[in-house]
Amino acid sequence: MLDIKLSRLVRTPTSEVFLIWDTQERRIGQLHLHYSHDTIHATLIFEVEVPPTDEEALLATIDEDIVSSYLPSFDREDLFVTVFRGEEVSSFSYASSGLDEDDFDEDDDHSE
Repeated sequence: MLDIKLSRLVRTPTSEVFLIWDTQERRIGQLHLHYSHDTIHATLIFEVEVPPTDEEALLATIDEDIVSSYLPSFDREDLFVTVFRGEEVSSFSYASSGLDEDDFDEDDDHSE
């Protein structure tokens, strides 16, 4: 069974973004939740291969730990999840960090 940690990256009144980490502090994916009145739309992006049983366990954890605080358990038919597998190609921000491209190393630990 997949042992994971969810780290909230962004929270707004109508959405949340989580990074998903394994026990070795390796990022295995992202979760984007969008709250729309009485429904929740979720996009789950795996960055590594995850067995179906682990995917189901993660969806149950998301349901129990996050979604249940927004929707009562009897409204689960109003939770829509789309699952993707992919890789981060790049990221972009207008924020000035003062770092050059040479300052980034793929092996750096990017956990919080």
